[in-house]
Amino acid sequence: MILFPGFQILDVTGPVAAFEIAGRFTPDAYHLTLLAAEGGPVVASAGIALQAWPLSGAGSFDTVLVAGGDGSRKAMHDPLLCEFLRRSAGQARRLGSICSGAYLLAAAGLLDGRRATTHWRRAPDLAARFPRVDVTVDAIFVVDGPVWTSAGITAGIDLALAMIAEDLGEETARAVAREMVVYYRRPGGQSQFSALLELDCGDDRYSELLGWIRENLAARLTVEDLADRAGMSPRNFSRAFARALGQSPAKVVERLRIEAARDLVESGALPIERIAVQVGFHDPERMRRAFLRAFGHPPQAMRRLAQGQAAGRR
Repeated sequence: MILFPGFQILDVTGPVAAFEIAGRFTPDAYHLTLLAAEGGPVVASAGIALQAWPLSGAGSFDTVLVAGGDGSRKAMHDPLLCEFLRRSAGQARRLGSICSGAYLLAAAGLLDGRRATTHWRRAPDLAARFPRVDVTVDAIFVVDGPVWTSAGITAGIDLALAMIAEDLGEETARAVAREMVVYYRRPGGQSQFSALLELDCGDDRYSELLGWIRENLAARLTVEDLADRAGMSPRNFSRAFARALGQSPAKVVERLRIEAARDLVESGALPIERIAVQVGFHDPERMRRAFLRAFGHPPQAMRRLAQGQAAGRR
């Protein structure tokens, strides 16, 4: 893991913890090293310092990851860091970045012609600075050949879990996620934007209701059911809900069902028909139409795409 002054502490400690815990299930699976241009204590944006080894004489590594943080825009101009990354590209099995660490990979020319992601807030700037990079905004992480990039901060844990799954199998990765008390696969698929977060209007009554809907997607969830849950009449509930969230109750329920279904479809673990029942569509044709409206593709096509991307990573 490569650090620089002003790195984001969780960009480092999150993935490091995942790899360390994986070693409890598979002893000696990973040996972790922190590197920095000059070595010594490197101060994070939070003011906390981590001890790192210098790049000189560092040798080669199986996996090289670059932390993100506010200092990344300055660090990307460091010739020692860029040269080390270019050299590592010819030696390491894979390279990756967490959050704005993508700036360093891009500055070293390692993202040219590749798909990559970063924190959604940084994505437009990354794309403007490096027009040869195909920046994907709405992704938790992106794998293009041997280069892995991830979105902001906690997405580094998602990236680490995916690497662990590739190295040690999904069972180990799931065990690590359980140990860390994090999702192995986030609800709603590999997207930086959760419908629950986007829809939350700040009203505790509706925030609680949205969470309840997400946990009870297989139920009927009629306007009458939701109004009863909110302690309102159906007519008043429909008007107040639409005013607070900008969408009708039916549209919100469908959106949450689509989000949950997409995650299950892309994981490939369950038949499409069973997913339709599990998330409340019940009829696969109804779910297919909802997918076409939301994504422009039916569930089967999105499953094939996800499987193709997974095969490409292997």
